[in-house]
Amino acid sequence: MPEMRFRVRWPDQSESLCYSPSLVIKDFFDAGQSYPLNEFVSRSREALGIASERVRQKYGYTCSSAMSQLADIEAVATRFWDSETPSVTVIEFIE
Repeated sequence: MPEMRFRVRWPDQSESLCYSPSLVIKDFFDAGQSYPLNEFVSRSREALGIASERVRQKYGYTCSSAMSQLADIEAVATRFWDSETPSVTVIEFIE
């Protein structure tokens, strides 16, 4: 299963290198595009859920790394909920 990483920039200009066990993440985001925080979290939740399910279908168990990555994204996002129009930029995909 082709895994990948994707780099994002948060509203405070900090960056995170994120993991996906599947290339499906590219169906939900475009490199260089900014997304409203709530939309970024929602898309991440859906994409990483699909990626984890693909692992389950292939190997018989869900991907704990995908779920851990989602938890990390949600945790960082909580720092910015009160910001005015926070957005997250997907900087690049690394395959």
